[in-house]
Amino acid sequence: MPNNLYITATEERSGKSVIVLGIMQMLMNQLHQVAFFRPIINDHVQDKPDHDITLILDYFELEQEYETCYGCTLKRAYELINTGREDELHDLILEKYRKLSEAYDFVLIEGTDFRGQDTAFESEINGDIAANLGAPMILVSSGRKKSVEEMIRQVQVAIDSHKEKGLILVASIINRAPEGLTSKILSDIRKQYHPEEGLPFYVIPENPALANPTVGDVTRWLNGSVMYGSENLNTMVGDYLVAAMRVENFLEYITPGCLVITPGDRHDIILACLSARSSRSYPEVAGIVLTGGLVPSGNVRKLIEGWSGRPIPILCVKGHTYLVIQQLYELYAHIEADDQRRIATALGDFSKYVSVHELRDNIINERKTRITPKMFEYSLMERAAENRRRIVLPEGECERILRAADILLRRGVADLTILGREDRVRALASAIGLDLTWVEVIDPEKSPMLSDFAETYLELRKHKGVIEDMARDRMSDPTYFGTMMVYKGFADGMVSGALNTTAHTVRPAFEFIKAKPGFTIVSSVFLMCLKDRILVYGDCAVNTNPDAGQLAEIALSSAETARTFGIEPRVAMLSYSTGRSGKGEDVERIAEATEIAQRLIRERNLDFPLEGPLQYDAAIDPEVARTKLPGSAVAGRATVFIFPDLNTGNNTYKAVQRAANAIAIGPVLQGLNKPVNDLSRGCTVDDIVNTVAITAIQAQSEQAGGR
Repeated sequence: MPNNLYITATEERSGKSVIVLGIMQMLMNQLHQVAFFRPIINDHVQDKPDHDITLILDYFELEQEYETCYGCTLKRAYELINTGREDELHDLILEKYRKLSEAYDFVLIEGTDFRGQDTAFESEINGDIAANLGAPMILVSSGRKKSVEEMIRQVQVAIDSHKEKGLILVASIINRAPEGLTSKILSDIRKQYHPEEGLPFYVIPENPALANPTVGDVTRWLNGSVMYGSENLNTMVGDYLVAAMRVENFLEYITPGCLVITPGDRHDIILACLSARSSRSYPEVAGIVLTGGLVPSGNVRKLIEGWSGRPIPILCVKGHTYLVIQQLYELYAHIEADDQRRIATALGDFSKYVSVHELRDNIINERKTRITPKMFEYSLMERAAENRRRIVLPEGECERILRAADILLRRGVADLTILGREDRVRALASAIGLDLTWVEVIDPEKSPMLSDFAETYLELRKHKGVIEDMARDRMSDPTYFGTMMVYKGFADGMVSGALNTTAHTVRPAFEFIKAKPGFTIVSSVFLMCLKDRILVYGDCAVNTNPDAGQLAEIALSSAETARTFGIEPRVAMLSYSTGRSGKGEDVERIAEATEIAQRLIRERNLDFPLEGPLQYDAAIDPEVARTKLPGSAVAGRATVFIFPDLNTGNNTYKAVQRAANAIAIGPVLQGLNKPVNDLSRGCTVDDIVNTVAITAIQAQSEQAGGR
């Protein structure tokens, strides 16, 4: 995966666009190709594009189309989740993100604006998306109008909740903090979070030049028309002043940079503002907002147009004064791409209060490789679709199989052949609302291939006492028929087991597809999808008590399987002893298997580390590894775990699956000449989809190896 970073707020109006600007500037100084992406944006209002996307694209002059910069709108996200289609939402976001990740060195990701109906929902969805994109996070919270204790409590809750989800945090930033409290806030935070935790904290004080809107912001927010002073729309607004009293009283309330809101027929207030602007006795007003859709009379307009002083921005808006002031209090100042002053202020504050060097090293140079179950599943679909293989599904009268087939076809994962009585298969599909019109359905008993398949099976198995009638009966069985389709090249792989037992699924493959050259054993692995990584466990489903030579073969097959699915193999041969710390027949068997496997690696010019005997904790935990086996290339970093027997492996994978809430994909059979994979009879539709994708990828690998 390419480098990426997810910037998310913990609440609305945190000023995270300042952080986004600063981070993007830092990245642009270090990398050649940087993309910007927002998984979810607010709905377009009056066809206006997303502000932050426009800001980043325009200011940094990114050669990136607007439509590539976001996944979907917040409204669409709510619709998908409320109708039980959250996976579809994540797939949509992943698809758009992956296109960017393939074309750019780095993708900077900005989360939602917390302006939706439910801030808890937005916090949850930001975390889920960051996990699925494998992105470390920067948390941005607001210190505006909060005490030090409130700020620290908010930061603590945000950090704890994100860490509980297994997310990697790069930094936490309190933005818009009360001016003058920066040092105290940092000091108090460090009392709560010790330096050894390694999470950098930064505090950026509130800057009125960034927090307060300009007259231009007001114009855009109120959809007003500019009557005069268009060249001064960047004037900063200090406060709002409603002018509803006589002039002599109004003048008492003028403050520096105030924006005067008054009905358009209050000529006296307009003239008083012009006079105050030229008088040394009164501060200058930032501008005037004329409400009610009313405009000054001709004579007053003539007076304004002949004004010799610096033009004052005068806006005309619809709506009565009270409504307008309500709208203004909802205004949140945005930094525009052409507002050089604000951008310079934002970048200056970022550099001043954030250690750019420290942050850059954490983001660019010291990234941890992470992959989540959703990312892994998405990559399976994507890889399988790149070079579609034909997969045969023998259990065509199973509803789950048909539902999975529908998904696989819609995603373009594989071409499918479904076995079963055609009238029953199509009737079932129609009954559950699936359109399988274009799917090949074969009834083995009526297929013209049956006789040829029976003859082939008879030839392959006559040494085992198989006779003609027996061969025809076997080939009438959908599982045997599907396996023969794979053997003879009519299909590239087979998936079964939703209704059939494991023995019934794999027996035909053992009988005539058989093991690859150089291997004497067919084995299996489970792909264990944890929160932040994918591990390979073997053998947990096929071989009961393999000897040392068989364990060595299982290890090599498992390493090959890992590499096929993008997992860098570092193989741990497991035992109840690490190194020579323990004695016994079982330890000696693992030690012998390790020696055999290492010899085979050298003889076959393979390139991956393998060590054993190793205890599980020493294989997976870096701290334990430093104590038990320092300097090891595998200990503490293992990705492939070879269990000594089926009892240990099967219990361990199920324990990890339940205790760590992991997704176990498999068993994936390995060592066969062509791919055949087994399903659990309790499998879900998603399990079937994943297994078909895995089988298709194995078929791609077999085809490439055959060339």
